Amino acid sequence: MTALTLAVAQSISIAGDVPANIQRHLAFMRAAAGHGVQLLVFPELSLTGYEPSLAGELAIAPADALLTPLREMARALRLTAVVGMPIRLTPGAGVLIAALVLGADGSLAVYTKQHLHPGEEVAFVAGQGGVALEWGDDRIALAVCADFSHASHPRQAAQAGATVYAAGVLISEGGYATDSALLQGYAAEHGLVVLMANHGGPSGGWACAGRSAIWAADGHLLAAAPGVGDALVIAHRDSGRWTGRSVALCAEEVR
Repeated sequence: MTALTLAVAQSISIAGDVPANIQRHLAFMRAAAGHGVQLLVFPELSLTGYEPSLAGELAIAPADALLTPLREMARALRLTAVVGMPIRLTPGAGVLIAALVLGADGSLAVYTKQHLHPGEEVAFVAGQGGVALEWGDDRIALAVCADFSHASHPRQAAQAGATVYAAGVLISEGGYATDSALLQGYAAEHGLVVLMANHGGPSGGWACAGRSAIWAADGHLLAAAPGVGDALVIAHRDSGRWTGRSVALCAEEVR
């Protein structure tokens, strides 16, 4: 197996302030590149915060020029970033919760959340998912939050040949034990490396739990953030062996 370095960005989003959040994402990308990260996954709706009431006015087309600084940084750093954003595929269409894949080669791919959380239908429409990322001998399947609460979602990813399951999420303190156990179980059941990128601070009225994590394909924990706050959780594979670590980022690093 080729060497591979994956990471989740446990970021804190400023509600509705996309320009400020873009700057924070750029800082995370630079920090991740300094650790050799090749693929960096951000939380659900990371560029706006989890703000359903603002999603309609903030939604963009996937190729909107607003994302140009992020796409240029991805190319410059040779790093692929998966960022969270509300989108509309056509003017006037319903708002989708998207994970936008900003490729190190300049490419753009779109994953849209398939399974809405109860109540989200007021602001969003269900999406159609997206194809797995081809990464050498690996296939990286994406998920957004409630997608993984449906056991069929990771199962279908594994059946389609995925080796990695990467989820951008918003998980509160009250839901963390159940949701992290689900993701750990999927790792062991399906032989998937599982990434969970959670918000590092409050968003949309939720007290997010932080504790973003990566599990190995046998279900054991490779690394996790110890709590809330800005952090990178990194997993590295070399000669078929995975190791992990968590790196806290100080305020100056993410400005």
